[in-house]
Amino acid sequence: MPMLSSAALLRLVLLAAPLDASALSAPPGCVTGTSHLELTEDTHGEAYAVCIHPGLSTGFFFDTKVGRVELAGRERFRVVEGETGLALVPTRALTQAERVPMAVFFQDGMTPASARFLLVVHPSEAARQVEVIRQPRPPASCGEGEQQARAEARQCQEDKARLEARCSGQLGMLGLIAQRLLGEGGIVDKNITRSVTSRPGNTLTSIKARGYRSATARLEEGREVVRLALELELKNNGSTPWMPGGAVLLGPQGVEWKVLGVWQQEPMTPGARRTVGVELEMTVEEARGTFTLKLWSEDASGGGELFDGVIFP
Repeated sequence: MPMLSSAALLRLVLLAAPLDASALSAPPGCVTGTSHLELTEDTHGEAYAVCIHPGLSTGFFFDTKVGRVELAGRERFRVVEGETGLALVPTRALTQAERVPMAVFFQDGMTPASARFLLVVHPSEAARQVEVIRQPRPPASCGEGEQQARAEARQCQEDKARLEARCSGQLGMLGLIAQRLLGEGGIVDKNITRSVTSRPGNTLTSIKARGYRSATARLEEGREVVRLALELELKNNGSTPWMPGGAVLLGPQGVEWKVLGVWQQEPMTPGARRTVGVELEMTVEEARGTFTLKLWSEDASGGGELFDGVIFP
């Protein structure tokens, strides 16, 4: 099997980076994207529902130092803790719609003394960032003035940058290693341009296509999990710009596979060609066979773009 070129590796790193899937609808009861939570003495005991998804990072940032974190089934998460925040990445051991309680306790002894969350496993999305502040602030803290407030905000930003760098902000091959996406055997790719065909009625036409596979060094019910990516060069035959809003992979027996993310650098203007990438995870056995990719635009216009003949190396 051919090894990945440097240019293709760069594209896969971009695909492996966390993507903002806020354009996709979230299930009732949990939030995606970036959210802000204000804790009060009346509400601090309530559990705040946050969407999570296997393989995607969710960051929590607070306006005070964290004492300890209680997370049910912690062995099913990769967790990076900092002074005023934490980042976690769930594994595929979690099941869809599962709800995992988490409590964060603060060091300063002020009230509210903790924040409680309910991590809800979403089929395709995850909250990127949850920022938590406590209201009202302790009187001593209020009296320290604007200078300390600026210092606290700066510390939060520094902690956020450090956590993101450690968990998912690395670039190149280090990024793949940090996310455990570079297993034994490295990354393999396959030119599938001749295999992939555009359905009649599509607005987009497939010009070039390539599939990628990488081991993850993880198991799901004893079966090896692989990270897959699909890179398509598409041409927009329509009269309006096109930008992807979501995607799903259809399996040989009609099984639907939610993708982890969809990437396109900029809108595809009429007549232009752009590269579109998607990524997902399956077990080795599930990744065998021929699939159909369905893409839909961010404004959800039309019935979606269908591409048959998708295979992975």
